[in-house]
Amino acid sequence: MVTMEDLKARYPGLESFRFGDGPEMSAELIALVRSGAKTATCGALRDIKAGEPMPVVGRRDVALNWDGSPALMIETTEVTQRRFCDMDADFALAEGENETLEGWQADHRRYFERNGGWEPEMMLVCERFRLVEDFA
Repeated sequence: MVTMEDLKARYPGLESFRFGDGPEMSAELIALVRSGAKTATCGALRDIKAGEPMPVVGRRDVALNWDGSPALMIETTEVTQRRFCDMDADFALAEGENETLEGWQADHRRYFERNGGWEPEMMLVCERFRLVEDFA
């Protein structure tokens, strides 16, 4: 089993993150990436300004299981910013979590309300990625 220490030795400066805000959501989102259904993710710009790393096209990051062990390596292929209210169906569906833009809006509104607040005009950092390696 590969560890973060192994990966950091192999890839200096490697960033890591967790999908979601709890163990169940994290496992569900990792499964969606593994299946190919999830090829995008987004987060509140305010969180990046508070210290989270900004995604960078071409950079490889490790998605961690909730316990901190490496799950996946992804490579960022696109980074854009847009307001929540300007989200389009193409990107929302690429997140793989919903079948409609309306479902995405409802789920993400609840997520942001749990994690620092939600506003219709809040800025999001939208990232498309490809799966590079699965550490399962």
